[in-house]
Amino acid sequence: MSVLAHGIGSQHDLPLSPFYAFAGAFAALFVSFLALGLLWSASRFRGDRAGRPLPVALQRLADARPTRMAARVLGLAAALFVLLHLLLGPNGPEHNPAAGTVYVLLWVGLVPASLLLGPVWRLLNPLRTLHLLVCRALGRDPAAGRPLPVHLGLWPAAAGLLSFTWLELVAPDPASSTALLLFFALHGVVHLAGAARHSARWFDHADAFEVYSGLLARLSPLGRRPADRRLVLRSPFNGLDAVPQTPGLVATVCVMLGSTAYDGFSDAPSWITTVQTSPLGRTTAATLGLLAAVALVATLYALCTGATRLISGQLRDPLTAFAHSLVPIALGYLVAHYFTLFVTEGPHTVMVALGTDDPVPPEPPLTPGGIATLQVAAIVIGHVLGVVAAHDRSVRLFPPARAVAGQLPLLALMITYTIGGLTLLLA
Repeated sequence: MSVLAHGIGSQHDLPLSPFYAFAGAFAALFVSFLALGLLWSASRFRGDRAGRPLPVALQRLADARPTRMAARVLGLAAALFVLLHLLLGPNGPEHNPAAGTVYVLLWVGLVPASLLLGPVWRLLNPLRTLHLLVCRALGRDPAAGRPLPVHLGLWPAAAGLLSFTWLELVAPDPASSTALLLFFALHGVVHLAGAARHSARWFDHADAFEVYSGLLARLSPLGRRPADRRLVLRSPFNGLDAVPQTPGLVATVCVMLGSTAYDGFSDAPSWITTVQTSPLGRTTAATLGLLAAVALVATLYALCTGATRLISGQLRDPLTAFAHSLVPIALGYLVAHYFTLFVTEGPHTVMVALGTDDPVPPEPPLTPGGIATLQVAAIVIGHVLGVVAAHDRSVRLFPPARAVAGQLPLLALMITYTIGGLTLLLA
């Protein structure tokens, strides 16, 4: 189960020259930074106001009651499928599709689904559907409830993401039915209780999978304008620019980045030896490693945004002001680490679910060299997109004389993250 529990397994000995990978990455970042500084002197992104409306027929189809009901039924049926297999199926991923459904089709599959279709988990979320059904049975408005605490933000989602990645990457037996049942039982109780108290708005802020899908969906070409609720085609940069500056946003994105980074080195022989020989025990040592990876990502970001504030001289809250620029970086890490897992273990999980005897996972669609190139490109492109997003926000917030200088700490941050990401792939 190490493949399901730890991404695509070992990233070592990829057939790509580290020199060319690092040189190309640095060149891309520096050229992007210089070009933006010379040619991009005013903010160009319009956030949620941007976009070209889709045809009315597509809007009606997407918003139609049968469409939304079908999505809710699909999500509820998938949850019931997983629950029954966890309760009644064999305790092993070779013959039980539950673990693959959770770690591959849900966790990894939400990445392409959200990029293509927007925040899909909001419609599929079985807990949101259960809350809706219970409210209707009780004659209660699902939107009625106590206001959310002012400073709640996305902190519950950050905690939920950290707990799920702990289960995936640290727990002694993440594929066991017992571990998954305990996690989702606690997950369900917490969020149904939160929704009962605070209404369905609770899921928007607290459900880890909804927030995860929603952040990735900011890079989707499909969006919805809040002003008129129209579905639009937009530049992903406009969606990214519209990320709300909410408490807990930085923590959420840093968990996404840090946990994926930990996944990158958790299979290294030196780390495996460290956790297995640690006097603290394997689980405790691995937990500390995961927390250290997240803390390192967050500390670097806090230091660089703090330096940006000193240079700009007027930015009050740089932490949330530039947090949106980390989303494409997190996406790049996710693609780099989970592409092979998704295209091999995804079909394998489907075959197991259909009852195929001893299914063989398909071969990756790319050669080892192609996979290595894709992984490096994903990390580099993610960082370049982050540089663009940070630059546009800088020229909007900073005086013209300090706009470029104020970005230097952020450029240093992007370079540091790039070095870390490529090192995990190529070392």
